[in-house]
Amino acid sequence: MESQEAAPEAPVTAPSLPGSPRLPDTVAASAIPLCVDLDGTLVKSDTFHDSLCLLLRTHPAKIFRIPDWLIRGGKARVKAQVAAVVELDAARLPYNQPLLNFLKEQHKSEHPIYLATGADVSLANRVAVHLGFFSGVLASDGAINMIGSHKLEGLQRQFPDFDYVGNAIPDLPALQHARHAYIANPSAGLLAAIKAKALPIEGRFEDKSPLLPRLLKAIRVHQWAKNTLLFLPILLSHNISWQTMVPAVAAFFCFSFIASANYLVNDLLDIENDRHHPTKRFRPLAAGDLSVFTALAIALALVAANCFLLPRLPIAFTLWLLIYLIATTAYSLFLKRVPLVDVLLLAGLYTLRMQAGGAATATLISPWLSSFAVFLFLSLAMVKRFSELANLRDRGVTNTHGRGYVVGDLEQIRSFGAASAYASVVVFSLYISRPDVDTLYRHPGRLWLIVPLMLYWLHRVWLLASRGELDEDPVIFAITDRVSLALAACTAILAIFAAL
Repeated sequence: MESQEAAPEAPVTAPSLPGSPRLPDTVAASAIPLCVDLDGTLVKSDTFHDSLCLLLRTHPAKIFRIPDWLIRGGKARVKAQVAAVVELDAARLPYNQPLLNFLKEQHKSEHPIYLATGADVSLANRVAVHLGFFSGVLASDGAINMIGSHKLEGLQRQFPDFDYVGNAIPDLPALQHARHAYIANPSAGLLAAIKAKALPIEGRFEDKSPLLPRLLKAIRVHQWAKNTLLFLPILLSHNISWQTMVPAVAAFFCFSFIASANYLVNDLLDIENDRHHPTKRFRPLAAGDLSVFTALAIALALVAANCFLLPRLPIAFTLWLLIYLIATTAYSLFLKRVPLVDVLLLAGLYTLRMQAGGAATATLISPWLSSFAVFLFLSLAMVKRFSELANLRDRGVTNTHGRGYVVGDLEQIRSFGAASAYASVVVFSLYISRPDVDTLYRHPGRLWLIVPLMLYWLHRVWLLASRGELDEDPVIFAITDRVSLALAACTAILAIFAAL
């Protein structure tokens, strides 16, 4: 019911911070204020879009209320209602560091600074209080969306003259009427408008990495290494030919594209949680280096590319891919926060890749291979969680943010992971002792030389994790660690040696 919704806060104009002096009717020329936009300017991301992502993750049913809020009070009401349900941590927002340093210098020189933003007033006030150098706030109040001409009118009512920092087309009216105009991470549209109007710009504050590295990092190309498991069925069955390699390559890209799209969706839903993580906060979405709209567009493009490849593969492969998509979506939405279920699912997804590879190439998967994969990848999933908790322990944190584990689970996870590692070695040893291995290898006894290599690598992984020297993602560790790569090469040579 409407009466149960949180009422939007009262309109707020500068100054609005506790303890700040009242603004006189006119501002002296010697104290002309510097007014700063928030979204895309002071903060590299759009806080409203970030809030919608957080709302979708924590209160998905509320998303269906947005059309009603929009009809009843426009975008300002939507912002107020969303802000009443979810709360972004102002201390974790991705601030534009060059601009932030400039504002701090201006504050030291006693230049009055005001936050002028289309964001809801509750968030704007939290940002202003966190940074500590704003004299006041001008923000959306649930009735007026403080952007474009509305922002300019608000500024002109408060200040006879002002300086302004913006980043996009809606900031153009304020930039045109400002005494001194500054831009921060400007959009292409704003740059074109500035050039067309020959608008003088006093300063420019850039805080973004090149686009291509951002995109590659966002879709996590390095994680595509996991999908090489789709080639394992034809490699282990010695069924390598043009007829099997072509569908295997197509299957590899299908899984890679859908996995990257899933990573983007996962990062969108986890923006707020990732900003509390020591390394995940550098992901492009959490760091504000990639917009929500861009991430969604890339995800849709990857899905479209997947749809182009799927008709060229067997229907059985499509079913495995569908299961993978359902499982990873469930993982992103809620299973990642269920202890033990998350690691069991991750291990199962590795085995699923091999089953999909077998389906794509019409290659039978040995139950021994599936058993080996389950135990091996369960151990690697456990070492990932162990490393995450060990890093939290070293930072003095007891609970994970957005996960179901606590630091006290460390030793139990270590025992689970070590047991799974040994189980994988036992399964491999039993497999190479079977008589049917003789049909694939002329000298199957030579495969026993792989066992000590496996034991060494698994022991080394857990030893480094215990020392805090292992990257939280064992896949990244394996493809960048020289010892791991050397052991992989030796294993491949021994397998060839056994087959000859």
